[in-house]
Amino acid sequence: MTRIITIANQKGGVGKTTTTVNLAAALAATKRRVLLVDMDPQGNATMGSGIDKINLRLSICDVLLGQASAGEVLHVSECGYDVLPANADLTAAEVQLMNKIGREMQLTLALDSLHDNYDYILIDCPPSLNMLTVNALVAADGIMIPMQCEYYALEGLSSLLDTIEQIRISINPDIRLEGLLRTMYDPRNNLSSDVSNELVEHFGDRVYRTVIPRNISLAEAPSYGQSILKYNKHSRGSMAYLALAGEVIRRDAKKDHFAGAV
Repeated sequence: MTRIITIANQKGGVGKTTTTVNLAAALAATKRRVLLVDMDPQGNATMGSGIDKINLRLSICDVLLGQASAGEVLHVSECGYDVLPANADLTAAEVQLMNKIGREMQLTLALDSLHDNYDYILIDCPPSLNMLTVNALVAADGIMIPMQCEYYALEGLSSLLDTIEQIRISINPDIRLEGLLRTMYDPRNNLSSDVSNELVEHFGDRVYRTVIPRNISLAEAPSYGQSILKYNKHSRGSMAYLALAGEVIRRDAKKDHFAGAV
């Protein structure tokens, strides 16, 4: 069964794209079939997957506007996962979607034909709650929220959770909070530890046990158009994302077990 996980947080700089690219690579390393969907006009997940966003003939923009099928737009990354790439054209798509009937369903419809081809579909979102993000939330089975353990991150979290709940009530009753992922974590920082403890106390097992550390290799890898597994597979960042992939797989296996029991 395909799992569609949208990686979202309207706050920028929290590790959304880093997580999308490296989780895709880590899941692919476990022999899962993975598709990365770049829904951010900045196209950073596209570039981080080794794909030149400037010279794209077709992109996710064309898919959302019905000018190309998802299959026509697919690229294969060097890390073994497929990509629906994005670039600045996606900004125009957002404007045109506003006047389109069923505008919030366009990504869902585009991915329908690809479900059987993948075990995981990971969607990278822009750092805002716009129509592109809404499309990504509507298409998702679960939402993964990367966040730094700092005060302002908690403020943005409540707004995002409210949006997810509104979408669950109005459009996608199956959507759920997949989990909260602590990123750029520095255990020497007292505030990081305090916010981390507060998250665990409030959200319990919905906080991933895996913590993504501050790691220079994670920061360097995108400039080479590579995942952390390809750039420095022995780094702490690489080990963390492999651990996250394992945790995601175990959680899904547990859900499938209970679903089968029912």
